[in-house]
Amino acid sequence: MKKLHFIILCLICSLYSLTYAQTGISVSPPRLYFESGLENSGTQKITVTNVSAKNSLDLAISLGDWEYNDKGENLMSAAGSLPVSCAGWISVKKEDNYFTLAPGQRKDIDVTVTVPNTLSDQLGAHTAVLYVSQMNPIDDVDNKGANIKVSIRSGIKIFHKLPSANTKKIEIKNLTFEKSAKTLNLFFENQGNVWVDGKVSGDLVNTQTGKKISLDQIIFYTMPGNKREMDIPLPASLEKGKYTASVLIDYGDSNNLEVGELKFTYE
Repeated sequence: MKKLHFIILCLICSLYSLTYAQTGISVSPPRLYFESGLENSGTQKITVTNVSAKNSLDLAISLGDWEYNDKGENLMSAAGSLPVSCAGWISVKKEDNYFTLAPGQRKDIDVTVTVPNTLSDQLGAHTAVLYVSQMNPIDDVDNKGANIKVSIRSGIKIFHKLPSANTKKIEIKNLTFEKSAKTLNLFFENQGNVWVDGKVSGDLVNTQTGKKISLDQIIFYTMPGNKREMDIPLPASLEKGKYTASVLIDYGDSNNLEVGELKFTYE
């Protein structure tokens, strides 16, 4: 007899939908951004769609916290457990806490963020995550033929800022060459009081031949106080020689640029 396994597939904000065989859920948008002052509320909509061909889904709303690690990866935790949490400010209508969607059906849900009249911290930006979780696991079979139960959870990141949180500042702390990994290692920090999203690009110039090589762009996301380490892979076909690397962090207009430079030998 085949063993029965239980699988929970979890998606946090990187894609709009998640599917597995006959079960699927789409939640959009993947991020909500709010701005309001003390004692004020704001409401935005999310759309939840059952993309399954034949299965009805029983879905429930819950909340949690998240943060980035130094590599920019998501770390999830319980609601209200992080200093930056605004999970306690978030509400949905009572009838939207638990609902059922037939195959192909969609539902709009109002998400409200209400800032308390006083804050226990001096932070200008807060975050949380709103989960849409499937409560009725579906019978399925994995690619090895084993019987499984599939349940899906999708997460939408919630961002809130106070009107006074307008300082965006990224500062490069170091740029090094990692010979064994054949990467440039970029260290930078969000020194502002609000989230900063941007892209890192760069060029290599062979100082012996003058040949210029562009590096692939890398997208990044940060919250205030984040210290980030980014590995920038060098081209596999890079010739041996002496190089000057120029790395540019672009996180807005022409006033929001940060540049780092490094000379290294590639052997």
